Amino acid sequence: MEDREERRAPQSLYVHIPFCKSRCFYCDFTTFVKSPAAMEAYVDALVAEWDLMEPMEAPLATAYFGGGTPTLLSASLLDRLLTALHRRFEFRADAEITFESNPDSITREKLRVLRDHGVNRISFGAQAFQDHLLQTIGRAHLRDAIDEAVWATRDLGFQHVNVDLMFGLPDQALHDVEESVQAVLRLPVDHVSAYWLKIEPGTPFAKWNEMGLLSLPGEDAEAEMYHLVRDTLCQAGFVHYEISNFARPGGEARHNLVYWRNEPYEATGVGAHGYVRGERFAMERRYSAYLAAVREGRRPVSERQRVPIEERAEDQVILGLRLAEGVDRHRFERRFGRRIEEVFPGVVERLLADGLLERRGSAYHIPDVYWPVANAIFEQWIGTADIH
Repeated sequence: MEDREERRAPQSLYVHIPFCKSRCFYCDFTTFVKSPAAMEAYVDALVAEWDLMEPMEAPLATAYFGGGTPTLLSASLLDRLLTALHRRFEFRADAEITFESNPDSITREKLRVLRDHGVNRISFGAQAFQDHLLQTIGRAHLRDAIDEAVWATRDLGFQHVNVDLMFGLPDQALHDVEESVQAVLRLPVDHVSAYWLKIEPGTPFAKWNEMGLLSLPGEDAEAEMYHLVRDTLCQAGFVHYEISNFARPGGEARHNLVYWRNEPYEATGVGAHGYVRGERFAMERRYSAYLAAVREGRRPVSERQRVPIEERAEDQVILGLRLAEGVDRHRFERRFGRRIEEVFPGVVERLLADGLLERRGSAYHIPDVYWPVANAIFEQWIGTADIH
């Protein structure tokens, strides 16, 4: 059995910029605290890696610079990086180009460089609007920096701005979450991402939690926080289009929709992960090994894994069920040549009977009320695909 979308050429690119001023206590991403000289060497290596890539078969519809803190790079390095990007890749006229940023790492000079090179979406890691909580989680900025950064992006003409919020933080109360959401609503943003805190192995928070030093709100309080975020943003005109994401109409994160729709994307930079023609790949996670591979003229891919068609079908469903649009039955059948009900025998019927799944038009959805416990519903699909 063939996945009929497997041959599709990727039209999206993820670029990892691994540098941070300091490391947040909850973070397990591939990040480093490095000198300006190391950042310059990395930009040179990244540009060289682009020249080692196979030519893209289609113009890019989205590009996403994540991290780390991509805007920790100097204005001159950002200019060098983006000049090379446009020399190497062709973009569609309506392409979305996103840069992640921390509020303390952005300047008007850097924003002008980004804007002049076609970057049209900025995503700020705010996380909270209370200084004591920002210090608790190890953020390098304070609340005032968020307001200043977001208004600067609007002043310089950026139409698409996201703010990240986190809930379930140590010592965070419901009124803190309400205050943060209200603060966001006073800003010129068209997208909000709201995430539960997850204690990741190997982080300071994991160590402190094992020692009993973290005062976490607990599941019931987190559920209240989630409902507060959702209800407040929806009442203010945001559309809850993905479990953790809200957008004003037209402000959806097009690059992230590529992930949730299980579409292919290229990836470059240390620690980056991509998905092209049914194969997942990961780039070298070690900074020195990444640079060494590029110097030797090798693209620093550290692992490749062919994704079995059963797993691709599971991904199509589980990722799609994160979205309000759900999993389209016709698209699933076009991709895999079989009906979703045949590939997952009994699962659809059981979830429908239990009220954990509903069918609207041609798509299956998780009812809104069950989005906070979606992971338990996702588990029902794992290991059940029967596709030949």
